[in-house]
Amino acid sequence: MELRSKRVAIATLFGVVVFVSKAVVPSPLDKMFVVVQALLLALGALLLGRLGATYVASVGGVLTALWRIALAPFSLGLAILYGLFVDGFFFALKVKTSDGKVQTGRLVAVMTVSTALIGVISYYLSYSFWLVPRNVVLEVVILVVGTLSGAFGGYFASVFWERHLKNVELSVLWSCLKFKSACVTV
Repeated sequence: MELRSKRVAIATLFGVVVFVSKAVVPSPLDKMFVVVQALLLALGALLLGRLGATYVASVGGVLTALWRIALAPFSLGLAILYGLFVDGFFFALKVKTSDGKVQTGRLVAVMTVSTALIGVISYYLSYSFWLVPRNVVLEVVILVVGTLSGAFGGYFASVFWERHLKNVELSVLWSCLKFKSACVTV
């Protein structure tokens, strides 16, 4: 299998997990507890390189749009925007060094800012199109908990990267996902 198809397969796998994590949690809790989504977008950016988080977010966004068809344009658009924010800030803050090490503080900052931005934009659009009533307490709780959840996702991604994935090539990871017996744990 070619490297490009492995990238697509891993992005798809991560995107499906993002979708499942959002589909099983009722709204508005799915807006607050985005730690799984943040973790997988960060790992997508680390593993897949340029636009990795956007690929993962796009898959999750398409599936969420199909699940919540009435809000499909919002779901897909905001998911892609979230991925673009992560990829853009990831590049701007130079989260990954040339030797493959991840700057934990920068990754947490990327995920925190990206999650806060997408949270504010999504709530603003929802309120502007009269999809949700105004509730200041709920708005503050969603923004604070969602932002903290994004920060935790960034931290967990950094820890997971440093402990398990830093020295793993994409082809080896694919073999581990495809053939569990091909993985050797150290």
